[in-house]
Amino acid sequence: MFCLHLSPHTNTSVFHSSAMTMSSCLIFTLILLLSSSFSSSASIRNATDESVSLRPQHETQKLKLIREHLQRINKPAVKTIQSSDGDIIDCVPSHHQPAFDHPLLKGRRPMDPPEMPQGNSQENEFHEDFQLWSITGEFCPEGTIPIRRTTEQDMLRASSVRKFGRKIRRVKRDSSTNGHEHAVGYVSGSKYYGAKASINVWTPQVSSKNEFSLSQIWVIAGSFADDLNTIEAGWQVSPELYGDTNPRFFTYWTSDAYQATGCYNLLCSGFIQTNNRIAIGAAISPVSSYKGGQFDISLLIWKDPKHGHWWLQFGSGALVGYWPVSLFTHLMEHGNMVQFGGEIVNTRPDGSHTSTQMGSGHFAGEGFGKSSYFRNLEVVDWDNTLIPISNLRVLADHPNCYDIRGGVNRVWGNYFYYGGPGKSSKCQ
Repeated sequence: MFCLHLSPHTNTSVFHSSAMTMSSCLIFTLILLLSSSFSSSASIRNATDESVSLRPQHETQKLKLIREHLQRINKPAVKTIQSSDGDIIDCVPSHHQPAFDHPLLKGRRPMDPPEMPQGNSQENEFHEDFQLWSITGEFCPEGTIPIRRTTEQDMLRASSVRKFGRKIRRVKRDSSTNGHEHAVGYVSGSKYYGAKASINVWTPQVSSKNEFSLSQIWVIAGSFADDLNTIEAGWQVSPELYGDTNPRFFTYWTSDAYQATGCYNLLCSGFIQTNNRIAIGAAISPVSSYKGGQFDISLLIWKDPKHGHWWLQFGSGALVGYWPVSLFTHLMEHGNMVQFGGEIVNTRPDGSHTSTQMGSGHFAGEGFGKSSYFRNLEVVDWDNTLIPISNLRVLADHPNCYDIRGGVNRVWGNYFYYGGPGKSSKCQ
C-alpha cells in the first residue's frame, strides 16, 4: 500500500489536497486493517467450526454403528427383569436368540438334551439363585432364555465395535507378548472329548478397565497358530466388558485363534443356550472371602457322541446350552489339550507390571481359604466316560507374579491352588 508523506515546506493547496489524500489513505488503511482482522477471525472461527463439526460427525458415525450392532444382538423380549446390580435381563424366545443369525444355523431350533457322560457325579448340586439377577426367585418363562442386555455404555468402553466382546489374539499358550499371563494345569498328548472341574470363585482386583482376570476351563484343538480352536467357560472380572468388578459366569469360543471368529457369551452368533434360569454374563453370588466362606462352581464341557455338539453343564444337572460342531474345524472331532486355570491381562501401567490379581490375589502356598483352587479335575474319554486326570502338568509363565501348585487327595482328586497379587518387589 502507498501513502503520501508531507514535508513542512509543502504549500497550502497542496497540503489541502494532500490532507484529503492522507485522510483517504488513513480510512483505507483502517478499512484494510479491520477487514484483515475480520478475515482472520472468520478464518479461525471457520477452522474451529470445521474441526468441531468433524468431531461430532465421527461420534455420530460411531454411535450409528453401535446402535446397529445393538439391534442385532439385543433381541425382542417377552419379559424383562431388573437385577439389583444394574443388569437388565431380557427373556428372549429361544429360537430368536443371536446364535440363529449364524449362516450355518439359520432356521434351526435348540437340540434336545444329549446323552450324559458316564461317571458324572451328583456331588455338586445346582443352586438356581447363584446369580444376582435371580436372587428374588424371578426367572424367565419356559421357551425363553435370559440374556443380559448390552448397552451403548458397554460398547463405548470397547476400543472398537469390531473388537467388542472378543479376546485379544494370543500367539501361544505360554506367551505374554500381548500382555496375557497364565497359571494353568493342563493335559495333552491324547484325544479329549470334554473336561470337568469345580472352580473357586473370588473377586480379584483389576487395576485397569482394559485388563481382566479370569478362571476357566479350555478345551483346545489345532496349533497355537491361525487354526487354533477353543471352547472356554468359567468366571471373569472384566470392567471393560461389563462396567463393574463383579465376577461373572462366561463362555467363549474361537475357530481361528481369536482372529475373526467367536466371542464372549451371546455377543455374537454361535453358542446356543437352552436354559431359562441361567444368564451367561451375569454376576455370580456368593463369592469366597479370605479366611472365610469358600464358594465354587462346577462346570462340565463334553462332546455329544450322537450329534457331535459340545455341551455345557452347570452344577450337577443344569444344561446351559451347546456350541454347534459346525462352528469348528479341529474340534469337529476332539480336543488335543485341556487346560484349567487363571489368566490376566497386563497392560504394564506406568511401565511396570500390573497389580491386577489372579484368583484370590494370594499365592498358591497359602492354601485353603486363602488361595484360589480348582478341584476334582476330570476329562471325558472316547467312550463318553469321565475319568480322573492322571498326568496333570502345571505352568506359571510369571511365577513371581502368579504361581500354581498341584496335588492329589481322596476328596478333591486332582487339584491345584493358583494365583497371586501381580505387582510386588519381585514382580516388576
